[in-house]
Amino acid sequence: SFEQIGVLHKRFKQLSHSEETLQRDHFNEIPDLACNPIRSQIIEAFFDRRNFRQNGEGTVEEIGFEEFLVVMSHFRPPSLHVTQEQREGVRREKLRFLFNMHDTDNDGTITLEEYRHVVEELLSLSEVMETDTAKSIADAAMLEVASISMGHMEPDEFYEGITFEHFLKV
Repeated sequence: SFEQIGVLHKRFKQLSHSEETLQRDHFNEIPDLACNPIRSQIIEAFFDRRNFRQNGEGTVEEIGFEEFLVVMSHFRPPSLHVTQEQREGVRREKLRFLFNMHDTDNDGTITLEEYRHVVEELLSLSEVMETDTAKSIADAAMLEVASISMGHMEPDEFYEGITFEHFLKV
């Protein structure tokens, strides 16, 4: 709605100190984001061209209000008054956004190393969880995804990582 866009524009101006663009440093001023274990992925999502709905690649150094609005729309809950086809489109778009957050090298695959990094960051606030335990959790989850995506794998086969199509199946 226009009211929501107005609220977001006010927030954009507040974060950017009334400038026309936002930079990564501006996100450091968000207190609730400071304690989020995936803070860096969230911030990078705002500067990833893949999330601007323009089929771009790579990152940018600053964003305007329009890009801010497009990325923020990924966090909005879906409308209740849409067709099943529209609902599926929104779901796919949100999953693509999440996939992009974890495919940090932009190669179309979430590798085991990228996934380990995510799990380690998510569990980093748990002081009882050691790095080896986090790696074991990531490895087991990746093995589960491989079995769902690939079915039976031969012992000499190597699972390179989660593609977006595999991500949709999980």
